[in-house]
Amino acid sequence: MPKRTDIHKILVIGSGPIVIGQAAEFDYSGTQACLSLKEEGYEVVLINSNPATIMTDTQIADKVYMEPLTLEYVARIIRHERPDAILPSLGGQTGLNLAVQLAKKGVLKECDVEILGTRFEAIERAEDRELFKELCESLGEPVLPSDICDNLEDGLRIAEEIGYPVVLRPAFTLGGTGGGFADDEAECRIMLKNALALSPVHQVLVEKSIKGYKEIEYEVMRDANDTAITICNMENIDPVGIHTGDSIVVCPSQTLTNKEYQMLRDSALRIIRELKIEGGCNVQFALDPHSFQYYLIEVNPRVSRSSALASKASGYPIARVSAKIAVGLHLDEIPIANTPASFEPTLDYVVTKIARFPFDKFADANNSLNTQMKATGEVMAIGRTLEESILKAVRSLETGVCHIYNKKFDSYTAAQLLDYIKIGTDDRLYAIAQLIRLNVDPVLIYNATKIDMLFIEKIKNIVEFERVIQENKGSVEVLKDAKKMGVSDKYIGMCWDMSEGDIFKLRKANKIFPVYKMIDTCASEFDSYVPYFYSTYEEENESIVSDKKKIIVLGSGPIRIGQGVEFDYSTVHAIWSIRDAGYEAIIINNNPETVSTDYTTSDKLYFEPLTVEDVMNVIELENPLGIVVSLGGQTAINLAPPLDALGVPIIGTDVEAIDRAENRDSFEKVMNELGIPQPKGLAVTDIEEGVRVAEKIGYPVLVRPSFVLGGRAMQIVANEESLRHYLQTAVEINTEQPVLVDKYIMGKELEVDAICDGTDVFIPGIMEHVERTGVHSGDSISIYPTFSVSKAVKDKIIDYTVKLGKAINIVGLFNIQFIADDQDDVYVIEVNPRSSRTVPFLSKATSIPMADIATRVILGHSLKEQGITEVYPAEKNRWYVKAPAFSFSKLKGMDTYLSPEMKSTGEAIGYDKSLTRALYKAIQASGMNVSNYGTVLVTIADNDKETALPLIRRFYDLGFNIEATEGTAKFLKKHGIRTRIRAKLTEDDSDEILKALRQGHISYVINTIDISHGDSHSDGSEIRRAAVENNVTMFTSLDTVKVLLDVLEEITLGVSTIDAE
Repeated sequence: MPKRTDIHKILVIGSGPIVIGQAAEFDYSGTQACLSLKEEGYEVVLINSNPATIMTDTQIADKVYMEPLTLEYVARIIRHERPDAILPSLGGQTGLNLAVQLAKKGVLKECDVEILGTRFEAIERAEDRELFKELCESLGEPVLPSDICDNLEDGLRIAEEIGYPVVLRPAFTLGGTGGGFADDEAECRIMLKNALALSPVHQVLVEKSIKGYKEIEYEVMRDANDTAITICNMENIDPVGIHTGDSIVVCPSQTLTNKEYQMLRDSALRIIRELKIEGGCNVQFALDPHSFQYYLIEVNPRVSRSSALASKASGYPIARVSAKIAVGLHLDEIPIANTPASFEPTLDYVVTKIARFPFDKFADANNSLNTQMKATGEVMAIGRTLEESILKAVRSLETGVCHIYNKKFDSYTAAQLLDYIKIGTDDRLYAIAQLIRLNVDPVLIYNATKIDMLFIEKIKNIVEFERVIQENKGSVEVLKDAKKMGVSDKYIGMCWDMSEGDIFKLRKANKIFPVYKMIDTCASEFDSYVPYFYSTYEEENESIVSDKKKIIVLGSGPIRIGQGVEFDYSTVHAIWSIRDAGYEAIIINNNPETVSTDYTTSDKLYFEPLTVEDVMNVIELENPLGIVVSLGGQTAINLAPPLDALGVPIIGTDVEAIDRAENRDSFEKVMNELGIPQPKGLAVTDIEEGVRVAEKIGYPVLVRPSFVLGGRAMQIVANEESLRHYLQTAVEINTEQPVLVDKYIMGKELEVDAICDGTDVFIPGIMEHVERTGVHSGDSISIYPTFSVSKAVKDKIIDYTVKLGKAINIVGLFNIQFIADDQDDVYVIEVNPRSSRTVPFLSKATSIPMADIATRVILGHSLKEQGITEVYPAEKNRWYVKAPAFSFSKLKGMDTYLSPEMKSTGEAIGYDKSLTRALYKAIQASGMNVSNYGTVLVTIADNDKETALPLIRRFYDLGFNIEATEGTAKFLKKHGIRTRIRAKLTEDDSDEILKALRQGHISYVINTIDISHGDSHSDGSEIRRAAVENNVTMFTSLDTVKVLLDVLEEITLGVSTIDAE
């Protein structure tokens, strides 16, 4: 059936800011869908509040609304735009939930809008646990014994009937929030309370636990003509019990017999036919390893995290095809390369996905894994064997390992290791490898983990080969075999006492290079050339090297806190600009969730780890004109020096310039020559020296390791004791890794992103942070244009930026952070010689395509040639606000106090003619609950009490109840504010504060700490934890509170007597 002509305008709902459980994979699918619908000639209207993604660029859709994703705003846009249809199934759970709300509230009916793709009834039947159970029973599909409860007593009764262990799943939550396993009644009681509170409909499913079953997923597709196909199936190496987003996943499945494979495939297709799903769908099964008994875990009637992985693993563009099915096309009418979309892909390679966790940043968070997702991102690797694929994935992670070996486990005994692997953790794979090194029987490993023997055998193959490498130093034959297995140059170098570069030279001398295989969706049954490659050590090379001039762009690898999808945004823009300029654009990246790894983005995509070895292999084959490193975040910047040493032409900001900005001594030299002030400080290489320097500068000081991204391990310390503690525990300090000790200056923080071409500098805008120094720039609310600093400060900032760009010799983008103190003195905190996380936000706010301009500069077109003559253009008349989005509720045990260490996972935008409204929109979009009545709980450090007083008085005047612990309450009462005293947790041994938070009596918590005491394990952290777990809005910076009050006063209509003045 041809596409529909009765609809013209389609509204696509995005997924909002990035949080754990809903990351960039939805931006990838949303971007594909928008382009796919535009290609068919429809008018596309997009709503998505995430400024960091390429999806909200004005060229992706015809109209882009970056408004909060709430019922109120979406309904208003629908009434204003009057679309013929909405497509919600590409915006993750956020998009689906909004579509359900719009349908239930009657907005769709009122405006005569239909839901495209999967129908509303099908979404309900798949999402609602009861209806899903009925559906399965009617088809004769086995489902787990389970029941739904909406209060505590019912829940405990159901658990008794089913029999422990049970698993709890709250309805309509994302990434398994609030779910988990309970082994007995005591555990069940605590978890049920939390789960009921987190479910928006107060429903929790209690079901029998099947921990230890294999977890298998099928990615399937169906059209209106009832053609249904399987795109691929995936197997979780970790058995049921760990969220599939956190598991190591292989595709295609490795341990299923043909009978099991067909049985589950038939079941998946039966389900989507019965649900009448139109588009992509993900079906998850649990399979008993000892019989043919299986259970359906869940069906996601939408594009999911696994769909992004399946798309990249099979080369089948699921989102693009789903969007076309939604407008009435059938699978056999949609072409992919030169085969119809109704053709099932076949894979002649193995794909491994490993999740990237934030535990390296949050050492005190609990690193055990369960049904609640904790990963921030993922890497994918492709190889001919499972061994090769796993090893490539491990070295893509950038967690400081280059092999399935982690020095953390060197000191563990076999008994300790067997105990450690019972619970899934982010590093269990390395512990298993270590057990095999200790010659422990694989059966014991299986019993502890229930990981299939096949996978344990494969790990064993790798570990046994390590011995061969160690015993045959310098053997070219062994080198060949090691490369075939996927072992990295770096690890071979470690075994042979050689450097990674030496091994590369040895390979080059003996012509041991990989060939590149194409990801071919139809395993060569048809002739198709898809420019999407992976490396392996075999005979035939399928990557055709053209004679065009080529430029390679390095991507930014897996998404983690501090290096998110913002860097992918710059990467994609660079590729588009390079193609426009007539070069062949080649990308190397390993993140399956992003737009940069879509093979239609660039001329050629190499899906490889971002290590010196893997990048060099591609360069050897392609011989590019140059390679761009300034857009892939710190990942790509860190590769610059070793690549430069191997003679690779780096275009844009060169290695000397990077060193001038990042190396402390050279940077100070530049600053002194220019006479630009910076906070006093020194780099130290041992603890005693650190203490001496801090004494000399004067406390408080800011300490951090050199060369970091996202403020990792940064702290403000106020006395010698805390400083010693930090230097002993937080960092490894030695001559190779100096630690910076700086004077901490209190002031306003500002930042710019600018472009320099070597002679001129262009500054599109200056952003001012709401929070003062001491909160990481990625975690503070950022506003363009500036709202409180004088013209003198701005002039200084512009002057310093121009001078620094030229002196460091930046070519392309750079970012500078400043402090302005009360006397209008401006200090430079740091210069980043690369694109930063604010580039997408600033590009969208100023309508200046910064990444494109910078790429042209890198290719040799000066700013003047591009028609840019002014340094600082006129500021916009509207306000643009960037607010951070956090995922604290997903990470147990982590302190939520805002500090110089970055903690946010994503960001949202708000804009309006009035600043308070723009702030209100941004705060709403970032997921904060804003209410203009209720109770405020205040616990404030002594040195903040004076500043806090007027703020609390404003809450009081708005009609809020004020509650506080004893010290703060006395102070407030003395100043005429009625305050209710709450007992302290430890001193009074009372949990009344925690109870009040759990029961939802409190709207806001304001909690500040005195940095000289250090406060990680006191009442404050427990209160903050409870606030997060019960979804109570919490503030640890008074600057943010001030902004919130401005917003509340704006949205609350005042009341007064008739004769009031």
